[in-house]
Amino acid sequence: MQNTVETNQVNPMYETRPRNAGILFHITSLPGPYGIGDIGSASRFFADFLAYAGVSLWQILPLGPTGYGNSPYAARSSFAGNELLISPDLLAADGLLSETELAGLRDTMSGMNRIDYGIVGTQKLQLIKKAARRLAERFSKTGISASKRTSPEMGSSDFSSFCKREADWLEDYAVFQVMCESYNDARWHTVWDKSIAKRDKEALSKIRAKKADEILDWKILQYIFECQWQELKSYVNKKGIRIIGDLPIFAAPDSADAWNRLDLFKTDISGNYISVSGVPPDYFSSTGQLWGNPVYNWKKNKAEGYAWWTNRIKRLLSQVDLFRIDHFRGFDEYWAVPATDKTAEHGTWEKGPGADLFIALEKKLGKLPVLAEDLGFLTESVKKLRDDLGFPGMKVCQFGFENIKDGIFDARHLFLPHNYSYSWAAYTGTHDNDTAAAWYSSLKEDDKPMIASYFNCAEDASPADVAWAMIRSVVSSHAQYAIIPMQDLLGLGAEARINTPSTCNSENWSWRLTEIPGADIARRFSELLTLYSRR
Repeated sequence: MQNTVETNQVNPMYETRPRNAGILFHITSLPGPYGIGDIGSASRFFADFLAYAGVSLWQILPLGPTGYGNSPYAARSSFAGNELLISPDLLAADGLLSETELAGLRDTMSGMNRIDYGIVGTQKLQLIKKAARRLAERFSKTGISASKRTSPEMGSSDFSSFCKREADWLEDYAVFQVMCESYNDARWHTVWDKSIAKRDKEALSKIRAKKADEILDWKILQYIFECQWQELKSYVNKKGIRIIGDLPIFAAPDSADAWNRLDLFKTDISGNYISVSGVPPDYFSSTGQLWGNPVYNWKKNKAEGYAWWTNRIKRLLSQVDLFRIDHFRGFDEYWAVPATDKTAEHGTWEKGPGADLFIALEKKLGKLPVLAEDLGFLTESVKKLRDDLGFPGMKVCQFGFENIKDGIFDARHLFLPHNYSYSWAAYTGTHDNDTAAAWYSSLKEDDKPMIASYFNCAEDASPADVAWAMIRSVVSSHAQYAIIPMQDLLGLGAEARINTPSTCNSENWSWRLTEIPGADIARRFSELLTLYSRR
């Protein structure tokens, strides 16, 4: 009598839908000798680590060039790559930098365990600009052609075709960066010469002629970023790992996006922002979060067929395999705060584009591979929008205990892992949370025993042990995606927190690893993924 199950038959007793695991870890937090993580060898070593552990997703933060405050969610461009992520080692391999120059930069950055954006933004940027100028000279001598390290993913594309392909944003971004340097990073809409700020054609023509070399350098830096990034993406994808990108809903006020297309945002007759973005008081802040980004003129965006959005998403999909939409609820309704307010307490909810935007995007780009960041208070219309579009939402385990009182929590809370259904991306925490170990350490002593019990830990368990038990709980859940911040996998404390919302200090966005974790951590995580069918 045959008592085995044929592997090629569908057995109704087995779950057949895939469940994936990922690590949340931004490029800037990688180790390396140049003051900030980059897309060179450490990125590949980290991909090797993920592959060894059987992880199929690497989630990163937005890739754009950061400005004041260093937040990747307030980039200087919604299209450009962050030049500080360019690998000096790969530039040297191209013959664009010397070993002596690399050694000098390493000496400058020696002993920096956190990112000092002031130093990195001058010393490293200055060096990679030298490489860009040398590449420009190489182009002028030999004709515009691809550099030696142009990736296979770019095919026969060279610098000139790159410029043509990215013409919608590249020239304006390069001019914007040159002007930012000319005005010592002062904001374009308050300090720049009015003729440039208002994009007078004659004034812009003069700037383009006068600053031609500097503008070219910024374009070449973007080309270099593209070549290096596509090489890395190819390497990661060949290991069976998909990259999850991040799309901030809003553009920064001090960005090439706003300077180039001010008409896409709500302004008064003088071109001043009427209102800015944020969220009302919530879990993260009693006065809300005042982000300060200009809000969109959705009527204008729609009248253009959402062309700017189409180009933006198309650009992002050339860099990543799927992406998280930050603050998804803002597409249904967004919190608009008067531009002169100092906190986000007195805003009003205004209607966003809803499904209309995504229907238009999918007609042009196909089905969008999206994770919807739907945290915070959600109305029924937001939930309907998310579900109608078929986007998985997010669950954050830490939030499941937000209403704990006298050591007791409500086991029906939808953010607790035993309540997750399939159509979710589940996290122990995000880039806006403290680490799991630090979160547990910060709880009242009377609240810890019940939480330790939930995770099947002893009452005297260390915060790192509780963090690992939380990981196990999220990984064992039914959620389609289980994504763990690297800090939690390592059991790190508050020193490894990457961002505290509603604050602007040097600690935000500055945390880095000093080395890629060893095989023991990979094996431990791999065992969990195997146990719960996520490898």
